Amino acid sequence: MPPQIGLIIIGDEILSGKRADKHLPKVIELLAARGLSLAYAEYVGDDPARITATLARAFVAARSSSDIVFSTGGIGATPDDHTRQCAARAWGVELALHADAKLLIEERMRDIAKEQGTVFEPDRHDNLHRLNMGVFPVGAEIIPNPYNKIPGFSCFAKRSGQTISVAGNALHLLNQQGPQDRLCRTAGAAAPSGGSDPHEVGERGGIHFFPGFPVMAWPMIEWVLDHHYAHLHQTVRCAEKSVIVLGAMEAALTPLMLQIEFDHAGVKVFSLPSVDHPEFGRHIELGVKGSEQAVDLAYPALLAGLHAFNLQLGPELVR
Repeated sequence: MPPQIGLIIIGDEILSGKRADKHLPKVIELLAARGLSLAYAEYVGDDPARITATLARAFVAARSSSDIVFSTGGIGATPDDHTRQCAARAWGVELALHADAKLLIEERMRDIAKEQGTVFEPDRHDNLHRLNMGVFPVGAEIIPNPYNKIPGFSCFAKRSGQTISVAGNALHLLNQQGPQDRLCRTAGAAAPSGGSDPHEVGERGGIHFFPGFPVMAWPMIEWVLDHHYAHLHQTVRCAEKSVIVLGAMEAALTPLMLQIEFDHAGVKVFSLPSVDHPEFGRHIELGVKGSEQAVDLAYPALLAGLHAFNLQLGPELVR
């Protein structure tokens, strides 16, 4: 069974309505372009304990089922950015300044100084603070950022034949030590620079962390999909066919749905009821989805089963 793909979207600004989430539809689009689909998604506010618990569950799924999880938001270096610290706690490791991330961040700061016509001062307070954006869980691997070079990072559940255990207390509340305090004490340590065989990485589940900005996150997500998981891309064309069933009740059609899935392996039957549609009134959109070949076999069987009920059918839809 192929690994499931999940999405975690972090940020108070999404839950408060200050900003509308754009990641969910875009990730669905990026996956569909590669013959993949999203299995689950979760929204989390800027609460360290809740973020840690959410990431801990994701690491368990990555370790046990090779789930691939994308996480957006909260990887900056301001007081309301908690994702890096929570990821380390959920993964059961310390935080440290990633060597390659440090070089990329310094390169970005040099670029900014050049654009402003000033001299880059690496020891200036604000420049030192920016290095916190490269403080990742030890063992993390960087994700290149083509927009401004500030990388994201990946935490794989299995590394080089070794399983990374999720911390036993990861589902508990964070202790009283502030995340920024912990960051400052560990940022000076050296971390592995990353780099790995993409074929080896492709067999591992894990969580991949991206900025909240779509202009940065989306090409980075594409890079992860194409660099680490190209072997999962599907060449089989997926299809979906459905029909509007007027005035029907789902309970009466459930045995037919179950029979279609039993008779046609790899096909999913879906039912989308509506009670107040302006054109069709109370109705059900009933259909099948799966590979093009499987759908072509299952859909006529679904229609035949519906005709046996003497139901009034509306338009047929093909996607």
